[in-house]
Amino acid sequence: MEKDKSGAGVAWLLTAAYYSYQYALRTAPSVMMPQLSESFALSSLGVASVVGVFYYGYSPFSLVAGSTLDWMGAKAVLPVAALLTAIGALLFGIGNAGVASFGRFMQGAGGVFALVGAVYIASNNFPANRAATLIGATQMFGMAGGSAGQFLVGPIIASGVPWRSFWIGMSAIGALLAVVLYFMLPRYVPVKRQDDWIGGTAKSLGIVFRNPQSILCGLIAGLLFIPTTILDMTWGVRFLQEAHGFEYGEAVIRSATVPVGWMIGSPLLGVLSDRLGRRRPVIIGGAAVLFLCVAWVLYGRPGSVPSYVVGIVMGLASGAAMLPYTVVKESNPRELGGTATGVINFVIFTLSALLGPAFAWVMQMVSGGGQIGLEHYQSTFRPLLYGVGVAILLTFLLKETGPASRAKTGGTHE
Repeated sequence: MEKDKSGAGVAWLLTAAYYSYQYALRTAPSVMMPQLSESFALSSLGVASVVGVFYYGYSPFSLVAGSTLDWMGAKAVLPVAALLTAIGALLFGIGNAGVASFGRFMQGAGGVFALVGAVYIASNNFPANRAATLIGATQMFGMAGGSAGQFLVGPIIASGVPWRSFWIGMSAIGALLAVVLYFMLPRYVPVKRQDDWIGGTAKSLGIVFRNPQSILCGLIAGLLFIPTTILDMTWGVRFLQEAHGFEYGEAVIRSATVPVGWMIGSPLLGVLSDRLGRRRPVIIGGAAVLFLCVAWVLYGRPGSVPSYVVGIVMGLASGAAMLPYTVVKESNPRELGGTATGVINFVIFTLSALLGPAFAWVMQMVSGGGQIGLEHYQSTFRPLLYGVGVAILLTFLLKETGPASRAKTGGTHE
C-alpha cells in the first residue's frame, strides 16, 4: 500500500481526475452518433456496437487492475494505464471502424485502472468510516467527466468542430495526464509476498470470487448502473429525439442531467451511509427511487414533471450503485482491497458488455429496422425495470457491513 500519507490526498485527487477523463471518453460518442455513422459507414446500431467495445476492455481488465495494484502499487501502474487510454482515444479518431473498435477496447482496458486505482488509494490511506464518502466522491469526479462528455462535447460538435479533432485533442490530454501521474504519485514500498505474482493473483481472486457477498455486490451494482450506462449514456440522446421529438441540442442537455445527478448522489449517499453506519437501507432507498424514475422516463406523460428534474433525480438515485463498492471491500480481507474492487468492476461491466449489444439487437427486432418510436423504446428497455427490482431483492440478501453493524457485534473489519 501507499506509505506516503502526506501525498495520499494528492494521489487520490489525480487518480479521480484520471477517472473523470476516461468517463468523458466513455460517454462522448453518444453525442456524435450521426457523424460516427457517416464516417464508419455503419448504421446507428452498428456504431453503438463499436462504441460498446469499450466494455469488452473494461470488464476483463478490471481483474488485472485490482490484482496489479495490490502487488505493484499505484505509481507503477496508473501512468501506463493512462497512456494506453490516450492511445485508444487517438486510434478512435482515425475514422476507420476496425481501428476505432480496437481504440475503444484500449480505452476500456486502460480506463478501468482509474476507478480501481482511486478506490485503492482511498481505502489504503484514509479511515474506514470514511470509505463510502470517498468512493462516492470518486464517482462524483467520474460523472463530472460523463456529464462533460455530453453537456460540453455536444455543443462543440454542433458548432462544427470535426469529431476527429476532438479525439486527437483528448488523446493529447491523456498523454499529459500520464506524465503528471508518473511524477506526482507517491513511490510504492513493496510488501513482502510468499508467492509469485501469478500464483498470488490467482489465490487472491479465488478468495474474493468464492465469497458470495462479492458476487452479490457486483450483481446489485451492475443492475443499478445499467439504466445510466446504457439507457442514458448510450441511447439517451436518440431516445429524446426519436421518442419525444426534441431537437439535438436540447436532447443533449436533458440527457446530461443524469450524470449531473450522479455527481450529487454519489458523495451524498456515501455520506448518508457513513453517517447512518449502514449500507443496505441506503442502497434499497436509492434503488426504489431509480425504479420510479426509469418507469416515468419510459411511461410517464411528457410535461407532467420537468424532464430536468427527473434526469437529476434519476442520476442522484443511481449513486446508490457505488455503495456495493464499499460493501465488497468490507466483506473481504483488507489487503485484497484492489482485487475486491476489480472483481466487482468485472461483474458490473461484464453485464454492460453483454447487455449493451443485446438491447441494440432487441431494438432492431422490435422496430423491424424501420423508424424507431416511443413504443419501441418501451418494449426494448422495459427489462431495466425488472433489473432494478431484482437489485432491491438481492440487497436483502446482502450482509450489512457498515460501522454501526460492526460496533453492534463488536467486530472490526480487517
